[in-house]
Amino acid sequence: MRELSYSHGSSNIPLIGETIGALFDRITAQFPEREALVIRHQKIRYTYLQFKKVVDESAAGLIQLGVKKGDRVGIWSPNNAEWLVTQFATAKIGAILVNINPSYRIFELEYALKQSGVKYLILASGFKKSDYTSMIYELAPAAKDVGNLIVESAKLPELKSLILLSDEPKRGMHRWKDIADLAREGSKTSVSERQKSLEFDDPVNIQYTSGTTGFPKGATLSHFNILNNGFFVGEMLKFTERDRLCIPVPFYHCFGMVLSNLLCVAHGSTMVLPAEAFDAGQVLEAVEEEKCTALHGVPTMFIAELNHPDISKHDLSSLRTGIMAGAPCPVEVMKKVVSQMGAKEITIAYGMTETSPVALQTSVEDPLEKRVSTVGRAIPHVEIKIIDSSTGQTLPRGIAGEICVRGYLVMLSYWNNPEATREVIDQARWMHTGDIGVMGPDGYINIVGRLKDMIIRGGENIYPREIEELLHTHPKISDAQVIGVPSEKYGEEVMAWIKLKENEKAAEEEIKEFCRDKISYYKIPRYLKFVGEFPMTVTGKIQKFKMREMAIEELRLEKEKGIKTA
Repeated sequence: MRELSYSHGSSNIPLIGETIGALFDRITAQFPEREALVIRHQKIRYTYLQFKKVVDESAAGLIQLGVKKGDRVGIWSPNNAEWLVTQFATAKIGAILVNINPSYRIFELEYALKQSGVKYLILASGFKKSDYTSMIYELAPAAKDVGNLIVESAKLPELKSLILLSDEPKRGMHRWKDIADLAREGSKTSVSERQKSLEFDDPVNIQYTSGTTGFPKGATLSHFNILNNGFFVGEMLKFTERDRLCIPVPFYHCFGMVLSNLLCVAHGSTMVLPAEAFDAGQVLEAVEEEKCTALHGVPTMFIAELNHPDISKHDLSSLRTGIMAGAPCPVEVMKKVVSQMGAKEITIAYGMTETSPVALQTSVEDPLEKRVSTVGRAIPHVEIKIIDSSTGQTLPRGIAGEICVRGYLVMLSYWNNPEATREVIDQARWMHTGDIGVMGPDGYINIVGRLKDMIIRGGENIYPREIEELLHTHPKISDAQVIGVPSEKYGEEVMAWIKLKENEKAAEEEIKEFCRDKISYYKIPRYLKFVGEFPMTVTGKIQKFKMREMAIEELRLEKEKGIKTA
C-alpha cells in the first residue's frame, strides 16, 4: 500500500509561549545596541533600545487617547518607520491592528473599516495618486466640516479618532507626533500593566484577503500565530542577530509584517527598508550599501531586479539568503537569483494569510534542484496532508489533490464571519487552502495550481504552472502567466500573457512552435497576448481573475463566458 500524503515538521525547539510585546522586550534586553531599523527613505536609524523607547512612548500615547484591549486600530500607509512602531505599540497594549491595503479606494476602505469595526485609524496623507485624507473626509465629513477630534460618521459608526502620519495639521485629525506627546508620567506603568494582562492566544492582527469573488475576508491572527511563524521561518533561514534583511515587500501583507518584521525582531536582526514602495534600483542600492545578508520578494520583484540595467554595477556579495514567495516561483528565475545575485541559500516558501502565512519552506541546505522544483516540506510544528477535495480522503503520495494545513499557524477565524470560517477550517482544525499539490516520497511538495485556476479543456485537467515554467525557459521571455478563457467547444482554452525581455521581439507562431515538441498539444496556448505589465496587487501578486475578465472582453467571448468551468 502506498504511503499517504501526510507529513509534519519536527523540531527540538519548542513553540514560543509569549506575546509579541514580551518577546520584543526580551530581545531588546539581549541586543540593546544592535541596529534594529534602517529606514533609508526617511533617513532613520534605531538601535533596539531606541526603537523600544519610541514604541513604548507611542503605546502610552495610544492608551491616553483611549485605546483599550481588543479595540481595532487601522493603519493605512506605505512602508515607513511609523508603521513598524504602530505594529509593536498596538501589540503591547492588546489592540488589534487592522492592515489596510495602501491601494484601497473609497469603496474598499469603507468596507474594511466598517467590517472590522476600526475605532482608531492611523493614515498617511496619501500614496502615489491616492489622496487618503480626501477619501476619509468623504466617509467622515464631520471631521473636516466640524473639525472635532472625536469623529462622528454615519458610514463608520465605530470610528472615533483619526491620526495623520504628518506634522501638517488637518481638521479633525491628531498628528502622529501628538500621540507620543500624550504620554505622561506613569504611562509606562500603564503600558506594562496592560501588557501583563495579555495572553499569547489573544487576537493581534486582522488582514484582509483578496478573494476572486465577493468581499475580502478578515483573517484574524493571534500573537501565537504570527510570532511563532516569523521565528521558525527565520530558523529555516538560519537567521541570527548578525543578519540584515532588505525588505521591499509591503508591511500591510504577512510577507512584510510577519516574515520580515517579526522574523527580524525574533532574532535580534536588522530591518532595512529601501523605500516606501518597491523600486528595483533602490533595492539593489540598499543591499550593497547596507551589506544586507538577506532579501525577500515575490517573483515579479526578483525579475525586475535581475532585469535592472544597473544590476552588474552593484556589489551584492553580502547576500546569503532570503525568501521568494507570494506567487508561484518560476524555476529559471530562482536559478538566476542564485547565480547572478549570489543568494546561494535563497529559499522558497508557501502559505497564505490564513496560515500566518508560511506552512511549507525549502531549507538553505537543500540542493538547488529541490529549491527550484518544490516549495519544500512542512516547517517545524506544522502538519500537512493532501486530500481528494470531493471526498475528503487523504490521497497516496504522488497524486495531486488539495493541500490542507494544521497547527499553531492556522488563523483564529475570519473576523465576524463564522460561515466563511466554517467553509475553510473543518472540525479537526484543518485549513483547506484551495491549492493543488503533489507530495513526493520525501515529503517535498510541488504546487501544480489552484482549484479555481485549474483549466479543464475538453475533459483534460491543465495546470497553468506547468506551461508557465516551460515559457520561462524561452530565451526571449522575461515572464509569463497562463489563464483559462471560456470556449464553446472545449469549455475552456489556454491563454498565455507574455512579457518579453527588453528589446526583444517575438511572434505568436514562434512561441507556439517552441511549445509544440515539449508539451501535449492541448496544453499549447490557443491565445497569446504580449504585454508590458500584468495586473497586480500592491504585494506583486498576479491578478489572474482580472486577466481573465480583460481577455474575455478583448477576445469577445462574452457569449462563452456563461459556460461553467472549474
